[in-house]
Amino acid sequence: MDYWTAVDNIYNITLSLSFFILMILMFHIGRKGIKAKNKYGGISTIICGFCFLIFGYYNSIIRFFHYPYNGFMVWWIGINLLVALIFFLLIKRVVNKIDLKSEDVELVNSKKSILRRYVERLTKENPYLEDISFKMELIRKSFHLMGLVLLIGYFGFFLLPPLIQLISDGVVMLINDIKPAYEFIWGDISLFEYSLGDPRGLKHLTMMALIGALMFALISDLIRVLRGPEYSLFNFLTHSMLRKKELNAMGPQIYIITGFIFSYMLYMVGLIDILAFFSGVLIACLSDAAAALIGRRYGKHKVKVRSKDSKSVEGFLAGTVVAYIIGLILVGPIYAIIGAVIFFITDYFPIYTADNILNPIFIPIGIQLGFLLLGLPIGW
Repeated sequence: MDYWTAVDNIYNITLSLSFFILMILMFHIGRKGIKAKNKYGGISTIICGFCFLIFGYYNSIIRFFHYPYNGFMVWWIGINLLVALIFFLLIKRVVNKIDLKSEDVELVNSKKSILRRYVERLTKENPYLEDISFKMELIRKSFHLMGLVLLIGYFGFFLLPPLIQLISDGVVMLINDIKPAYEFIWGDISLFEYSLGDPRGLKHLTMMALIGALMFALISDLIRVLRGPEYSLFNFLTHSMLRKKELNAMGPQIYIITGFIFSYMLYMVGLIDILAFFSGVLIACLSDAAAALIGRRYGKHKVKVRSKDSKSVEGFLAGTVVAYIIGLILVGPIYAIIGAVIFFITDYFPIYTADNILNPIFIPIGIQLGFLLLGLPIGW
């Protein structure tokens, strides 16, 4: 085994170990949530833990990426850990300076630093709310547009070519332009297996984007759960309001990205069609957002779902219709029905599991099973 092969193996083992460590943390946090009577968040977090277990074994046996992309991901994780640590220390310093009991309440907010105001907002009162405003719900659901961004990045849009393919080709050209520096850090350029227009670059960079987004959000969310919401860089950047279901549990952004990665992994090994994957992604993102926003804004006919949450007929109808329209565009009218039905089931029936993780997994699998049973082509 030569030196660079050993480096490749070290990076791959490190990435696999990262998933196994995250699995242990998910199980710990999930158990903590269940003991704190947050079964919804606890069980959803434990499901994420099982997904990370599968991710670790998958990367150990099959691999998510070729070298040097596995090295790029390990460095990305390290950078996120470093940034999160620096932010943690900055907040710790602010917290140590604040005596909430004896602080001069007449101190004008404009004289306080951004970090101080942020810490006070999250420590003076319980940040985990039973209900949030429609405006904050709108802000939270705006993150669901990442599914649409992912679709455009993968397929392009009219005259706009696939953005991820452009990035892949840009990486190839950059590496050739800086060949001496690249070979000093990453080895002989012949070890780089991708070329201009290589479809593997599109496939693997998409997975890199998903795992990279997961690691960015996850590291901050782990700190939120284990040390407090004021220490979360993700909370600081997004100004997000936390719900009671996120107390002693991971946030919905972790569930949905984990579901994306699981389904995309099934696509990479050839078990589901790419259009089935994107149907699950967009239905999980846009249909869920439509159901929540329409239900909050126009829902007048309330209904109790199995989890005892109160939702509305208008919200269910909006979400199911949007799910069918998305499926109709991507996979055709028959499989669109399957996607819409699964969306309705995961929105109404689960008692202790977040639909954010169920939809992006079950919808693509359901569509693919429909294809195996019916034999009709997926798409138009």
